[in-house]
Amino acid sequence: MAHSEKIVVGMSGGVDSSVAALLLKRAGFEVVGLFMKNWEDDDDDAYCSTRQDLIDCAAVADVIGIELEAVNFAAEYKERVFSAFLSEYQAGRTPNPDVLCNAEIKFKAFLDHALALGASRIATGHYAGVCEVRDGRNAGRCELLKAADKGKDQSYFLHRLSQAQLSRAMFPLARLQKTEVRRIAREAGLPVHAKKDSTGICFIGERPFREFLNRYLPRTPGAIRTPEGRVIGEHVGLAFYTIGQRKGIGIGGVKGGGAEGEAWYVAGKDMAKNELVVVCGHDHALLQSDRLRAADLSWVGGEAPDAAAPYAAKTRYRQADAPCRITRIEEDCIELSFEQPQWAVTPGQSAVLYQGEVCLGGGVIQ
Repeated sequence: MAHSEKIVVGMSGGVDSSVAALLLKRAGFEVVGLFMKNWEDDDDDAYCSTRQDLIDCAAVADVIGIELEAVNFAAEYKERVFSAFLSEYQAGRTPNPDVLCNAEIKFKAFLDHALALGASRIATGHYAGVCEVRDGRNAGRCELLKAADKGKDQSYFLHRLSQAQLSRAMFPLARLQKTEVRRIAREAGLPVHAKKDSTGICFIGERPFREFLNRYLPRTPGAIRTPEGRVIGEHVGLAFYTIGQRKGIGIGGVKGGGAEGEAWYVAGKDMAKNELVVVCGHDHALLQSDRLRAADLSWVGGEAPDAAAPYAAKTRYRQADAPCRITRIEEDCIELSFEQPQWAVTPGQSAVLYQGEVCLGGGVIQ
């Protein structure tokens, strides 16, 4: 039986969002697909896949039997996401624009548009889950959960969503493995069933990252030095490097003080002196941190977690949960200590707190 409930699905032209739309259609919802154009500076660029993605969306919508609308959020994206992205890089940090894009575009601008179309909820192809707490003091509250496919779980990127946003969100792939998603797409005859997953930052595509940043940020060369003060090269600008970076530093032939053949890694930035600090060896002490401080906090439940309880945290997306404790928490600042040192904790990235399968929220590493 058909539902009267209208769901607008954010469709990117990939297999995940396509299967999300298919599953909702099969469940009897009134489904409308919505293709978001968030970037238009490079429409004629070889790296831009927007046209092909829209064609793929249209082909999928035709097979599923749903309407498809295209909407341009490029102005909102530039104002709310890209401007913050650039200012973070200029300050020497390494931001995660996907986190901001979800909070400001996919679950704000897109959600507002969907509600204006008469939808009650939106859906995406994210690998994550959402559920309503049924009893206890948090009854009625929505929780953000990890996906069943732990290798694809994207709750890290969704940790800034509010209760108002989560209560309107559906994640049809929550309990599916990626292999199942591709099988469902193939058996349904979806033309994107074997399409390669997109990688990298949404608006940059597959182009070299430094080449992209060059368009927007000035080059301000300075010294590359070791912690002991030995100058061993020149960097092109601190914005173009990130903590833990090994490739592309430009000092490959310089011998280090570590074991024979050990690589150089970026370990820090001295913004005042415009110097890049590098160390020799992956396990150097300056690349290990057993504590961190995060600000610009956002809690899924609307309130800070209990400081006395044990938690786990991720300091970057592709990382196993690391057991930790809250050593200090204020309205907009949290300090965490870890049982084991964490490698290359990077200012600008997100520290995201978990309690079992529940994503609690987090903040920006300082």
